[in-house]
Amino acid sequence: VQLQASGGGRVQPGDSLTLSCAASWRTYSSSVIGWFRQAPGKEREFVALIRRSSGTTYYAQSVKGRFIISRDNAKNTVYLRMNSLKPEDTAVYSCAIGSSFDSSESAYKLWGQGTLVTVSS
Repeated sequence: VQLQASGGGRVQPGDSLTLSCAASWRTYSSSVIGWFRQAPGKEREFVALIRRSSGTTYYAQSVKGRFIISRDNAKNTVYLRMNSLKPEDTAVYSCAIGSSFDSSESAYKLWGQGTLVTVSS
């Protein structure tokens, strides 16, 4: 498997959850890894991205201050720590590999299967 997201589940509002995105070495050698999400009935939207080499990050305004993206290059894995979760964070979260520091979907060429996060009381 080239790219695999995991860690989703059902949580209550205010809870935290950490997603993982594991990649094969060749896939992970690409420069940028992004997280996107798609809520039921909505378009897919950008969440966060990280540059593999420097660790530079960028967030969507809707998650800034609540979500943290990080990477472990030794494990070829990127994480998305989601804090203070809200019902509107409910979505299928997917990770993707790109070659430019860009939040546009078109910049990402390889997508993994998503993982469902449900935030509900």
